[in-house]
Amino acid sequence: MNFLARREHSVTELKNKLLKADFDIDDIDNVIEKLTEAGLQSDERFAENYLRYRSQRGFGYQRITLELKERGVIAEIINDTLDKSEINWFALAAAARCKRFGEQNPEVAQDRAKQQRFLQYRGFTHEQITESFNLKQDEK
Repeated sequence: MNFLARREHSVTELKNKLLKADFDIDDIDNVIEKLTEAGLQSDERFAENYLRYRSQRGFGYQRITLELKERGVIAEIINDTLDKSEINWFALAAAARCKRFGEQNPEVAQDRAKQQRFLQYRGFTHEQITESFNLKQDEK
C-alpha cells in the first residue's frame, strides 16, 4: 500500500519491489491480486499516468511505448492508452526541438542531424521529426 500511496505502479514494478524486500512470491501474488480487485492497482491507470507524465516531459510515442513494455504493461493496454490519448505527436516533437535548440531551423546539415538524433532518441518517428522542422511557431 505504501508504494501505491506515492504513485501508480504496474504489477511488474510492485512484484520487483516486493521481491527486493524479501517477501514470498505467493504472498506477493495474493496481495497484488487483492489490490487489483479492490481497484487500488491498475495497469491501465498506470499507463495513462505514465503517458501523461512522459509526454509532458517531451518524449515521443516510440520511447513511451518501450518504457511501458519495460515496466511490464501488456501491449494491448499500451495500444489502448496511446489510441485514447489526444496528443499531437507532431506538435510535441516540434516543441521538444524548439525547447532544446531554439525556434530557428538549423542552417548547417550537421546541426540538423544533431537535432534529428535528439528527437529520435526522445522517441519520435521519422515523419514527426521531419515535420518538426516544417511547423511554424504559430501552428503549434
